[in-house]
Amino acid sequence: MKALPSRAQVVIIGGGIVGVSVAYHLAELGWTDVVVLEQGQLSCGTTWHAAGLVGQLRSTESMTRLIQYSADLYARLEAETGFGTGWKQCGSVSVARTPERMTQLRRTAAQARGYGVTAEIITAAEARELWPVMRVDDVVGGVWLPGDGKANPSDLTQALARGAQRRGVQVVERVRVTGVTVEDRVVRSVRTSEGEIEAEYVVNCAGQWARQIGRMAGVTVPLHSAEHFYVVTEPIEGVRPDLPVLRDPDGYAYFKEEVGGLVVGGFEPDAKPWGMDGIPHPFEFQLLEEDWDQFSIIMENAIQRVPALETTGVRTFYNGPESFTPDNMFLLGEAPEVRGFFVAAGFNSAGIASAGGAGRALAEWIVNGAPTADLWPADPRRFARWADNDTWLRDRVTETLGLHYAMSWPNRELETARPLRRSPVHHLLAAAGACFGSKMGWERVNYFGEAAPYSFGRPEWQPRVNAEVGACRTEAALFDQTSFAKFTLKGPDAAAALRWLCTAEVDVEVGRVVYTGLLNDRGGYESDLTVTRVAHDEYLIVTGSAQATRDFDVISKGLGEHRAVLVDVTSAYAVFSVMGPKSQEILQSVSKADFLAFPFGTSRLVDLGHATVRATRVTYVGELGWELYVPAEFAVTVYETLLATGLTQAGYYAIEAMRIEKGYRAWGRELGPEVTPAAAGLRFTCRKTGGYRGEERAMDDPGRHVVSIVLDDPEAHLWGGESLLHDGEPVGYVTSAAYSPTLGTTVALGFVHDATLEKAQVDVAGEMYSAQISRKAPYDPTSSRVKA
Repeated sequence: MKALPSRAQVVIIGGGIVGVSVAYHLAELGWTDVVVLEQGQLSCGTTWHAAGLVGQLRSTESMTRLIQYSADLYARLEAETGFGTGWKQCGSVSVARTPERMTQLRRTAAQARGYGVTAEIITAAEARELWPVMRVDDVVGGVWLPGDGKANPSDLTQALARGAQRRGVQVVERVRVTGVTVEDRVVRSVRTSEGEIEAEYVVNCAGQWARQIGRMAGVTVPLHSAEHFYVVTEPIEGVRPDLPVLRDPDGYAYFKEEVGGLVVGGFEPDAKPWGMDGIPHPFEFQLLEEDWDQFSIIMENAIQRVPALETTGVRTFYNGPESFTPDNMFLLGEAPEVRGFFVAAGFNSAGIASAGGAGRALAEWIVNGAPTADLWPADPRRFARWADNDTWLRDRVTETLGLHYAMSWPNRELETARPLRRSPVHHLLAAAGACFGSKMGWERVNYFGEAAPYSFGRPEWQPRVNAEVGACRTEAALFDQTSFAKFTLKGPDAAAALRWLCTAEVDVEVGRVVYTGLLNDRGGYESDLTVTRVAHDEYLIVTGSAQATRDFDVISKGLGEHRAVLVDVTSAYAVFSVMGPKSQEILQSVSKADFLAFPFGTSRLVDLGHATVRATRVTYVGELGWELYVPAEFAVTVYETLLATGLTQAGYYAIEAMRIEKGYRAWGRELGPEVTPAAAGLRFTCRKTGGYRGEERAMDDPGRHVVSIVLDDPEAHLWGGESLLHDGEPVGYVTSAAYSPTLGTTVALGFVHDATLEKAQVDVAGEMYSAQISRKAPYDPTSSRVKA
């Protein structure tokens, strides 16, 4: 063992493939004062027993690019380092047993082409040509991705470590981390079994130990281990070295060639959590006991796909625990609780595919002080402290492991560990027949009526949502939006601090509401939100449910030396929205306040029945309306008062349809870290006086533009993620979509590269539908006309 240095610029905890990838890429960027600490030997935790599959396509463009880089890196790493990696671009075949799965694969292929990934829809017979030992009489079809591959995880780890060491990185094995020192919410050092190391940056790449390391620093790392299985068979006739990876998601199974036999693994729908009482130490190159009962659902389906398995011996049974997160996406980024403390963990059995790109992305984040790409899908700030609960994580991981091969239904809701966070009026909503979804742990109404089955076509719940939209467009509707994240910023420098952070002018009179963006240094959106000045030295900031942790972190860091304090008051207030052309007279009927003299963009304290609430005139649905901010203890009283007026209750699916009809952007869909106000069509939200963060880049020619999309065929249905084509060539993609009962067809928002484009085709699972493209919103509430 090498002697530990007393200090290092960066200390990386964990010597699996992710840890050494971060080290390799830091060194490649010129940061060589880096120490990697491994409690055992390199790759001895989860990496060594990983299957080594590298499938490129992911649900977002940024995550797909990340995996594509991994494949490129693995292909050249052996030549650079002299270490074999086992990389083989063998391609992959995924097959469907049902028409619904085939629709999913067709959507996948269309999305792949939009992201520049080669994908080909194939017949069952063509699938068998690529994979001759497969039975296909029950196969509907498949998709072929020739750019996918496989590698040897331990060899990859050694190659990355060698590449890092050659540039000066120290890799120290047999050192266990015992603590992390944090002062004033800044990381200072790592305490180990061999002494203490001062550090400017600490990177938690500890795999299934990462939650334990996070707790040492007061950082939330929501992941939990589950048992994960595969077997290695004896040789099988017809299995050759160049055989593609085969995935049979309807059978929960995957297959890859290994020494003439097959690796047979999978993702069962009801997983088996492990390590609830902590992971034993030491736990190096170690497996758990065989569990054929748990593996039986995978093996039975594998035999159905490859009949030769019924008479083939099993050489080895692997039961290697891995960590899984609550949403099946890994954690990558700086922890909001502690500056200089980064996390790269929870890779959900996709660590080999992700490691190369994740290592580069995190290294760039550390070196540049900010992400260089849109990493929001993996950002740790998508969770909050409530997610670091042992019991909740254990129950949720039983479901998330199986999500790898579960049907990717539009609007799919997770079912385990619910309900968790509930509005004060949840019981009233449930009694009214609400069908709930979940966002940031909150139970939120999707629509009112019985739960309907998932579908890729027009869903069964559509008539109910149409009725809710109709009520809002013609009369008024009542929405529970308590899940909004709500902060107060108070102090003598509150206005000055927000002027730096916000694109719009926020130094306004008390009672004014301002819609604004928060940009990064590249001019991209960190968030969009509303800011209400409630006093000379105090603002109420309201943002989306999913952005609570992220936005609090962005604003907190942006305060600098300004004398102002940010407080999360989300749980202190319920929010009820009354929207529609009759909202004014309805609210007037239960209040003495003058709602007839209540201008748009203003906020006041008003009486409502027996309670006093803050009424804010804004809209996210394109109609006259108010958001009512109600102290939690008055929430039930106020909601009952509103219900007594006869208001129609409505949910988030209706809100989504109406905001797309009106062309309103949503963060995480149309807005993100790589989208500027110019690209988003939101130049009007940027003040002319300047002086805000990201101003220099906010108006740059974006190269892509947010547009509204209206389908010509009223029967076609979009969900988001579909590719846009012009003359057969990809020109953009759909970000949000919904059926518009107001217009009688599907409407959407998306990106195109050509701002002058007026028409395009939308690839819906391989079928082309014509659409009108416009920078203007398709719905104008004053005329109810299509403007595209």
